[in-house]
Amino acid sequence: MNHSEKVDQDAVLRARTMLLESGRPSTARQVEAYRVLSAVSPLTYVPKLAEALVSYGYEPDVRDLPEARLARHAEAAAVARRIDEGDPRRTELLVRALDSCQHGLYALGRRAEGFAVCEEMAAAGRWGFEHGQVRSPAYGHGRLAAVLAEEGRYGEAAAICGKAVEAERPLTPGDNSFWSVVKWVAALEAAGWRETALDAFTELVDVTRAEVATDSTALAIQVWQLVHLGRMLTTAGRQAEAVVVRQEALGLLTELDLTGERKSWSNILSWWITLFALSGRPAEPVPTAQAPGPGFGAPYLDWSPDVRDAYFEGLGALEDRVAALREDASTPLPELIAQHRRLVVRAAVHRERRHHRILKPLRPLFTASVALARRLAQPGVLGEALTDRAMFFVAAKQYGEAYDDFREACQLLDG
Repeated sequence: MNHSEKVDQDAVLRARTMLLESGRPSTARQVEAYRVLSAVSPLTYVPKLAEALVSYGYEPDVRDLPEARLARHAEAAAVARRIDEGDPRRTELLVRALDSCQHGLYALGRRAEGFAVCEEMAAAGRWGFEHGQVRSPAYGHGRLAAVLAEEGRYGEAAAICGKAVEAERPLTPGDNSFWSVVKWVAALEAAGWRETALDAFTELVDVTRAEVATDSTALAIQVWQLVHLGRMLTTAGRQAEAVVVRQEALGLLTELDLTGERKSWSNILSWWITLFALSGRPAEPVPTAQAPGPGFGAPYLDWSPDVRDAYFEGLGALEDRVAALREDASTPLPELIAQHRRLVVRAAVHRERRHHRILKPLRPLFTASVALARRLAQPGVLGEALTDRAMFFVAAKQYGEAYDDFREACQLLDG
């Protein structure tokens, strides 16, 4: 045995000893050991190294060092690509490593590289499905759909989201299909396929009705969905159906006002805020590859880090703009109302990011919306402002105020 071979064997022995230490080795020590062992036993240790590197990229020592964090996740992706194709966890580990890598790229604004990794994730998921390693043909495609939407490529995003929903069919109560369906509906609407979007959202509402009937979801979630469906029906010119849907929502609000929720639920703000933000998308610029924007229809945590940061950083400038419009006596009231609603939507999303307590910080903004709409004295505009505030009150569990606002809104919108 020559000296280099002895050194290699010593390194292997140290690595094995490290993993056998009492107590679980730190992530850093696992990575160190797996790097050595993966060279001599790749079938066993390459998957372990990839998994450890993903965790290593989330360690506290690189939390505020995006370049260092990305380096660890880029190594994780490179290692995961080496996992033997016969390993049944290959697809899962590869997609997980690629996901962490693309997140780091987007956080640094390297969108072209991030997009390429998202495409690789989708290809890996497709391969995994074809080879029986994952159950869904849409596995690994979620981020690609999200970034396509952020760049205004809604038709492509809708096609991917549609495959994800089809893989979940039949949609049944309790299957948590809300998020996949709403992403699909958002992409369909933005792509101009409004009737298909309306059919898909109607199906989701039907599923939620069945959940409410068995007390397996919150009445509030059903109310928010019905109100959103009513708006979609009105946009489609199906006003008679919109009236029926709003009356159903009003009936549920009557129950909430009298007895509250039938069961206690944990924080459900994301359901309201995601639909509220989606309702405000027409007021936002259409995103492009050069000027990406939020993927409305998905919760803000699913937006790319660079897009999310820009959205929240723009809140201050929007506040200043709305204040300036208020001070300018020549500002047309409809313009002020539109810009103020943009501010309310953005503030609601920002509030979810910071804390689940929303009543005190957000009430003045919704009240100002109603006051501006009363000044304009157009029934439709006031009805929508009251609807917005009513749904906010539902989220804040102020059910009596929610009922009063929505009853008035129905009178204005439906006659």
